[in-house]
Amino acid sequence: MSYHHGRSSSSHPPSQWNLMPSNPTTTPPSASPFSPSYHTQPAKNVTEIIPRLYISDLAFAENPALLSSYRITHILSTLPDNIFRPPPSLLPMQPVRMQVRVEDLPFAELAAHLPSTTAFIHNALTSHPEARILVHCAEGVSRSVSVVAAFLMAHYGWPPLEAVHYIKSKRRVANPNFGFVQQLHEYARVSLGRTIANPTPPFTAPR
Repeated sequence: MSYHHGRSSSSHPPSQWNLMPSNPTTTPPSASPFSPSYHTQPAKNVTEIIPRLYISDLAFAENPALLSSYRITHILSTLPDNIFRPPPSLLPMQPVRMQVRVEDLPFAELAAHLPSTTAFIHNALTSHPEARILVHCAEGVSRSVSVVAAFLMAHYGWPPLEAVHYIKSKRRVANPNFGFVQQLHEYARVSLGRTIANPTPPFTAPR
């Protein structure tokens, strides 16, 4: 499944996503001790990749105060473990959730999940103008980055490495393992019907 909007030669995102960053203007509250993954300053571990689409680590994803502060409406989890889900008493607005249970190993199966994760992100972004989507794994380095890269590939027509490079320009710790990068090429070929002729495309960031 793909929601690609055509194979334009432009690398710019669709106009409806050319928005100002939507991070809160005030300092988010500190991590809640109710979270089993309590960190002192987990807010540093969240990054807005395109307007309303964020990548974070597990500590942020389990923290009700931060989820509320960033007004997260959808959460896509990409790890095999059970995740703390703050109850309504701590998080009144419960996010819509999806979980893909995958290990951060080069030969773990990720490509088969990418059509559904791309659809989840697309449906979330288009569900409401104020929807905000969080994609996370344990550290926000490999699995979540690969999933968001697949979405950028499907919607902006980018090759795998250009999508990864763009995420790195926003989130310096981003570093998908080599197996996941290969599976992004598989996703481009099998699900998106593209052949990547140039394995190291020039990087063009969206405006």
